[in-house]
Amino acid sequence: MAESRHPSRIAGFVPRKLTPPPALWGFVLLLALVFSVSYAVGSAAGPVAPGMHGTGAATGGGTGGGGGTGDMPGMHGGGE
Repeated sequence: MAESRHPSRIAGFVPRKLTPPPALWGFVLLLALVFSVSYAVGSAAGPVAPGMHGTGAATGGGTGGGGGTGDMPGMHGGGE
């Protein structure tokens, strides 16, 4: 019994490293690159519709806020 056994090599079990495969690192790097380029292009393009505001639709039905001010109906104090 002069042979010493390592506890992790029991019954032919060989532990693997707990690091992700290189292909996963490449995919994560590519994904980060695509999002970075997308963000840069979006920032350079600016807003899509600068004058666009919310719909201002009320929960009680009706046609909405109208007027293009972006305010919600009934929010001017004093109620309706």
